[in-house]
Amino acid sequence: MVTVAPPDTWTYALRLPHDPRAARVARMTVRAVLGGHGRQEVLEAVELLTSELVANAYLHTQGPASLRLTAVGDGRLRVGVWDSDPHIPAPFGEPPGDRLAPAPADREGGRGLYLVQEYADSWGGWPLGGGRGKLLWFAVGG
Repeated sequence: MVTVAPPDTWTYALRLPHDPRAARVARMTVRAVLGGHGRQEVLEAVELLTSELVANAYLHTQGPASLRLTAVGDGRLRVGVWDSDPHIPAPFGEPPGDRLAPAPADREGGRGLYLVQEYADSWGGWPLGGGRGKLLWFAVGG
């Protein structure tokens, strides 16, 4: 049996170890995939937001993470990051999603998830249950 997908849909997946270099590897992967598919118009936003989600997976868990990039058609691109922590942080909560205020200027961190709500067109998160962690996702384009 042959499966035929429209040329504007594709999926790439990457398993990332618990390693401080994982966010850099994720950025390089995003750059290569989007460049290869001619999607430079969303490259900077996707690279930034992917890096933030993968860095958070490294900082807040002790296990690996997974990255999935999917062109879902009509110009939309969805990025999902799985990690082993079941907690769903704002702004990935219940639809339409919790809203975050900007972090105070004197604070070192706390801006990454705020950037998701500023640059992504939509986002969400699902706890996977049974100790399997969560999936956070965002979409851009279209």
